[in-house]
Amino acid sequence: MYKVLENRIRKALKHHIHERYKIDVPVVLARPPQLSMGEVASPLCFELAKQMKKPPRALAQEIANSLKPIAGVARIEVAGAGYLNLFFDRAQFFRAALEEAGHESAPPAANAPKTVVEHTSINPNKAAHIGHVRNAVLGDTFARLLRYTGRLVEVQNYIDNTGVQVADVVLGFLHLERKSLADVKALAAAPKFDYLCWDLYTRVTQWLAEDKSRLELRNQTLKEIEEGHGDAAKMGEVVATAIVHCHLRTLDRLGIDYDLLSQESEILHLKFWDAAFKMLKERNAIQLATSGKNAGCWVMQLPSERTSEDAEQKAATENPEAAPEEPPEEAEAKIIVRSTGTVTYVGKDIAHHLWKFGLLDRDFHYRRFHKHPDGHEAWVTSSDRDDPGAPSFGHAHDVFNVIDSRQAYPQQVVVAGLRALGYNEEADHLKHFAYNVVALTPRCAQEMGYEIPAEDAKKQYVDVSGRKGQGVKADDLLDRLELSARTEVDSRHPESSEAERAAIGHAIAIGALRYFLLRFTRSTVIAFDFADALSFEGETGPYVQYAVVRVNGILRKGAEQDPSVSAENSENMEKLKSGAVDVSRFLAGPEGDSLWDIVLLAGSLDARVDQAVSAQEPAFLARFAFELAQAFNVFYHKHHILSEKDAEKRAFLLLITALVREQLVTTLRIMGIAAPEKM
Repeated sequence: MYKVLENRIRKALKHHIHERYKIDVPVVLARPPQLSMGEVASPLCFELAKQMKKPPRALAQEIANSLKPIAGVARIEVAGAGYLNLFFDRAQFFRAALEEAGHESAPPAANAPKTVVEHTSINPNKAAHIGHVRNAVLGDTFARLLRYTGRLVEVQNYIDNTGVQVADVVLGFLHLERKSLADVKALAAAPKFDYLCWDLYTRVTQWLAEDKSRLELRNQTLKEIEEGHGDAAKMGEVVATAIVHCHLRTLDRLGIDYDLLSQESEILHLKFWDAAFKMLKERNAIQLATSGKNAGCWVMQLPSERTSEDAEQKAATENPEAAPEEPPEEAEAKIIVRSTGTVTYVGKDIAHHLWKFGLLDRDFHYRRFHKHPDGHEAWVTSSDRDDPGAPSFGHAHDVFNVIDSRQAYPQQVVVAGLRALGYNEEADHLKHFAYNVVALTPRCAQEMGYEIPAEDAKKQYVDVSGRKGQGVKADDLLDRLELSARTEVDSRHPESSEAERAAIGHAIAIGALRYFLLRFTRSTVIAFDFADALSFEGETGPYVQYAVVRVNGILRKGAEQDPSVSAENSENMEKLKSGAVDVSRFLAGPEGDSLWDIVLLAGSLDARVDQAVSAQEPAFLARFAFELAQAFNVFYHKHHILSEKDAEKRAFLLLITALVREQLVTTLRIMGIAAPEKM
């Protein structure tokens, strides 16, 4: 509700100033630091004063005296040297917030512009780890935020099933394990195949490091996989497909759904790159280098705004074995096609993004691939056949790529590629949703059995390394969280059925993990530690979940005491909202400020969602959930809701409780966290 009033105020001030002064100025609004200053403040008169050559306070007084009434605003005051402070009609706000709470956002129109959110994108060569889970939880929550605001959202998961990581595992099966294609198929059908590949990938990394001449064998294997020929290609397909199924089963535990899995193999087999290459050459976006270190390569000229860190990313992208180059001073040539004729990762990514925006003259075929537990179907791209009923994928208006911040440079190159082709609008709508890595505390690393050098043991965190096999596997983490939560639930609710206790334990475990990963801003390095993630105290998911359990208990007992104020009865709620309770009486004056505080906070969910979407920062929503849960606990201890003697006040306190419940449940749902009945 807060955002609704903000928009109303902004529109009214903008219109009034234009009509009265024939001037347009930006209408900036902010939340004052104290309730005594109102709910919304604006410094617009300072900007207006510069243009009109009049004192800001005099202008503020003119506006306050002449502005037409704004629905939901009780009064306007002038403060300081010229601020406009606006005070809400508290009773109106409360009733409107109650009306709005718990309502689902309207579904997007059929012709609404589409937003594509690509997230997760785990290399299909080993088990998912905690770093991958941060990506998936961030992407899933951001997609939920966008859907809550009424956006049409398509969630994609890019599968690099022809990359060097898959080639390394195939190399391991062929040359370390001496396995046949039939052997690998049998292993892939067995449980924990992703764990087996995790260990094999680490061994292959060591094997390659022991003898650099073996890199040629890797290059040969990679070439076969990319071209789709021979046993290596068949084995790569078996490995990648089986691992993707493992990943999806892991992420199903976290409630994460996908609409489309885009496979790199189809970008190659359906000649997406060929079409993109032709466009790039025709529009002179790339050139063939005839001399120097890039001779024989097709390159794209880019302005150099890179740091040495970017240079390291570029080197790792093009050649994982190369040393970082020095960043050039003026301009650089980004290799798109190597002298061998093979396209770099970023070249394929340019082709993929041309498809995402509907700019290629071709499309994938689509097959059903996986049904999520909620019934939602995930499709996968195909080279040769379509299953009936496939939705229309791609053709995005906006694209958000959830990729860690170390991939900033390749993302910048894709944007530059779109611009070089003349697609400036699409380039403007391609956003890198960057986040920092998840590392391990030294204590956690030691718990996992990793050998930590003495100098690393003194650091705040130890880097996760898939090649070294260092990292907390997602399923191990989830198992440990569920075991801990289940132990607590079993001790508290032995009378509940096995299925009910399992469901509650699962909800608490997932709530703990998702909240832990969301409460940090995206730029923060998370030093993962089991003790922190498993804590049910402080700013945690279980703390917020328990606030909902407490709220439900109060509302249930309140209804038992007096059915006429039951918040579970829609007819009663309508009567209460319509004026059966004089809420103005309890929200007025200084005594009502503490009650108004929690009402205003609960009614600000729409504003917090707007901030989270605008800043692309789900942590804002996590903070809101904690603040509201914390505020309710203060409210609960200060006001004796169920024992209140004044029947009308008791009904009012129960209304506040119902409002908090709806807003907390909605906030948790956007975060992908369930609100259990018991804890």
